[in-house]
Amino acid sequence: MYIENKSGSLNGPARIGRVTFSKTGKSVSYDGRIFRSSKGSRFKANYVDVETGEEFWISGPRKDGRDRLYPESSSPVEIDADVAEEYWREIRGMNQPD
Repeated sequence: MYIENKSGSLNGPARIGRVTFSKTGKSVSYDGRIFRSSKGSRFKANYVDVETGEEFWISGPRKDGRDRLYPESSSPVEIDADVAEEYWREIRGMNQPD
C-alpha cells in the first residue's frame, strides 16, 4: 500500500509497504502502528494513527507511480525492501531499477 504522513504538510514522508487489514476493515496495521479509518472526516487524510493522532493517506499503489495526492511534489517515495521486487513487477509492470 501507499502510506503518506499528512500531519506536517500536504506532501509528507511517503512509502510503499505491506499492511495488514483488520477483520472489519476499519483499521490497518503497518510497522507496529495501527491506523483507524477517519471515515472521510479529515482533510486530505483517510486514516489516523490511534496512538499519536497523526493523519495519513493510505491507498493502493498506482501503476503509473503517481501515488501522492499532490504529485507535483519532488519528495521521494520510499519502497520497503521486502516488497520492492513485487511492487516493480506486479504493480508497475517492470523490472526493479538498480
